[in-house]
Amino acid sequence: MPKSNKRSSRPAGGRQKTIQPFSDDDSSVETMSHCSSYSDAASVAEDGAEVDEEAAQEDFEFKLKGLIEFTMDKSAKTRQAALEGLKNGLSSKILYDFILDRRITLTDSIERCLKKGKGEEQRVAAALACLLCCQLGSGVESEEVFRTLAPVLKTIISDRSASMPARQACASYLGLCCFIATDDIEDLYMTMECMENLFTKQYRSEGGSDNATALHIQALLSWALLLTICHSSEVKKKIDIHLHKLPRLLSCDDVNMRIAAGETLALLFELAREADADFYYEDLEPLTETLKALATDCNKHRAKVDRRKQTNGFLRSIFELGPPLLLDAATLKAMKVSRDERMNNSAAFKARTKARSKLRDKRADVGEFF
Repeated sequence: MPKSNKRSSRPAGGRQKTIQPFSDDDSSVETMSHCSSYSDAASVAEDGAEVDEEAAQEDFEFKLKGLIEFTMDKSAKTRQAALEGLKNGLSSKILYDFILDRRITLTDSIERCLKKGKGEEQRVAAALACLLCCQLGSGVESEEVFRTLAPVLKTIISDRSASMPARQACASYLGLCCFIATDDIEDLYMTMECMENLFTKQYRSEGGSDNATALHIQALLSWALLLTICHSSEVKKKIDIHLHKLPRLLSCDDVNMRIAAGETLALLFELAREADADFYYEDLEPLTETLKALATDCNKHRAKVDRRKQTNGFLRSIFELGPPLLLDAATLKAMKVSRDERMNNSAAFKARTKARSKLRDKRADVGEFF
């Protein structure tokens, strides 16, 4: 790496560990504001002067080279900052030629961070793996990246000792990498099987949610994405297996799981009708009623009577509140506060608020408190 007083100043005997973001002065360079840097401020345009695009590109790539080097640092904090910088840089523009020449080094760095890192470092490394495949596009190079990193991503997904955000990220980005890169049907089906092993656990959760629900959601969404590129015969097998089980997830306590299940069901119906125009689902009517109920479940215009029913039996059992109160119309009418009472209560509330505000006012005469 070339030495320059402006670009960096390294202490004797060691590597510069501080990785700083670009300064505000760099905003004139379109992509630089999104990438972290270990160097000082970059070249900027002077008061309306045009930026030399070629020089800006060289400076941008110089910073990325430095970040790639820092992904091999011993410090987890330094590696994570370098990964973040690379992620932002690769998200900002297409760098095919730059990436193609360094894909092996980048792949090795990502693999090392996934294996050696923990938590947030693994999460960012998984995101960078997906961006690497996106930059390379569909082809031999991205398939090599996928085959190198897929086993590591699967290991983290199945590792109960790994952090949940890292496992979620790996499940999500593994599906995307497979969708972009793989050209081998065996790799596709093995990745889908990995996802199925996760989200099918939710079938047995009896509508509840646990700390793994978010992971199951990402696995279900990745599986659904990969299903769209499967052979029609495989699609039919998956529909036969899951179409009657997925509706169970609509009763999950987690709203995101209900949404993911609904989206996946819609996809299965679409794929089934593409394969067979006369496709018929025998439980369509109850499924439709369930979806209609869920569609209005969170609307603010639901009647107060419905909200007063307190149908959450689980919470009532925890707090020993007994069975839910079933109030008829006459009882509810008797409980209703009259208009005169509401007006009196409102007037009393306003007077009390004024009195308390006066006492809280620091400008009030101290003598008024005695």
